Amino acid sequence: MSEQKKSGVSVFVNKHILPPVMKFVNTKAIQALQNGMIYTLPFILIGSIFLILGNIPIKSVADAINASGWGAFFNQAYTTTFSIMAMWASVGIAYIYVKNEGYEPLAPGLTSLAAFLMLQTLTIDSPLKNAMAKGIDGQMTAKAVTENIDKLPHALQTFLESPVTGVFNITWLGGDGMIAAIIVGLLVGWIYSAIMKKGWTIKLPEQVPAAVSNQFTAMIPSGIILIGTMLIYAGFKLTTGSDFLQWTYQTLQIPLQGISDSLGGAIAIGFLVPFFWFFGVHGGLIVGSLAGPMLQANSFDNAQLYKAGKLTIANGAHVVTNEFYNNFINLTGSGITIGLIIFILIAAKSAQLRSIGKVELVPGIFNINEPFLFGLPIVMNPFLAIPFFLTPVVVAISTYFVIKTGIVPPLNGFACPWTMPAVISGFLIGGWKMAIWQACTLVISTLIYWPFAKKYDNILVKREAAALKKDEAEGK
Repeated sequence: MSEQKKSGVSVFVNKHILPPVMKFVNTKAIQALQNGMIYTLPFILIGSIFLILGNIPIKSVADAINASGWGAFFNQAYTTTFSIMAMWASVGIAYIYVKNEGYEPLAPGLTSLAAFLMLQTLTIDSPLKNAMAKGIDGQMTAKAVTENIDKLPHALQTFLESPVTGVFNITWLGGDGMIAAIIVGLLVGWIYSAIMKKGWTIKLPEQVPAAVSNQFTAMIPSGIILIGTMLIYAGFKLTTGSDFLQWTYQTLQIPLQGISDSLGGAIAIGFLVPFFWFFGVHGGLIVGSLAGPMLQANSFDNAQLYKAGKLTIANGAHVVTNEFYNNFINLTGSGITIGLIIFILIAAKSAQLRSIGKVELVPGIFNINEPFLFGLPIVMNPFLAIPFFLTPVVVAISTYFVIKTGIVPPLNGFACPWTMPAVISGFLIGGWKMAIWQACTLVISTLIYWPFAKKYDNILVKREAAALKKDEAEGK
């Protein structure tokens, strides 16, 4: 890429692409979504540990844990942390939205939680009915059970058929309720802030303690929101017989998860993250803000299948999850720059590459490559643009296919910290096969970066030699 062409591309991107993207990313809603979702991370990470402990992939160990009773304890911890991620999201998004508007944020965060819970039907199907529909201990088939239910006393039939009422359906508090939680959090934050700006609040004398005064201040906006929420619930129930959470899941979340879990979705994510970074914009924040909720929902679905011992593509496991993004597309940092590190350590001759390589080695192991992005630099560097864009796309495509075809198992939903070194993270998120595949992606990175890095290194060597001759000529 010539300097003139590089300049033309840079001007075009900076003038026509980045401004609208940055304007969108900096909107109040996206800022609230981006920073509000962060509040789910401690519960997802901690819950993932309990998920693994309760489902050790070694049968003898798993049997011993379950026999000791600790399996139930681990499941309790997982269910009340990871499994209700949407609930945490609804609180965090509204909290950040109102906080950014300059108002006390806890009350609207809790209001969002109340609205989110209010919008779901407080019933679940009878566990007895579901169990009997599968047959009885191998002695009666499901068909036989169904045919004989009408022979039971009417009171017992009614008991078997009646749903359990007065309970929250945990399905909608987790990944399946994520889009609904985002919508509720954003709407509550927006409406609450608008009411506060209008001044529709109860104002108490200054002598009243702030802890008390804040609650009265929140009473009118929270009351308006919750009354409106009740009317929305009633409207859905009377017109559709369902509720807002189920409607949102069917009409919005399933299609969005399908897009995120497609090969096209994987390629788009793999390309866009380094694309924005190349022009100096944090690609991870932009792409993560938009795709993150769906990828987390995909991870949640896989975790549920893993917990049930049914984690296969045939059973509906997702390929592209949050761990696919963190631990493959962004492995060793945006652009998967481990190949560049390996080249520098083995073959680099220029002082510039060798010096920056020493600085980047340790951070790179922990998936941090800002020293490369801005110190080498990779940002706006035409010599390294192709491998920087190409490597994540190649890894995304190849990883998608090895999972989709069953060569390696689907990712198990464990929320491995993004700083976890390669191979170790692969083992945690998918077992030994995934660890081997993750090591293969490091080789892929090296093969792609090597010829471009070598060419760039030769250019730097010539530049350094020319600079040295110039200094000697000037007597420096």
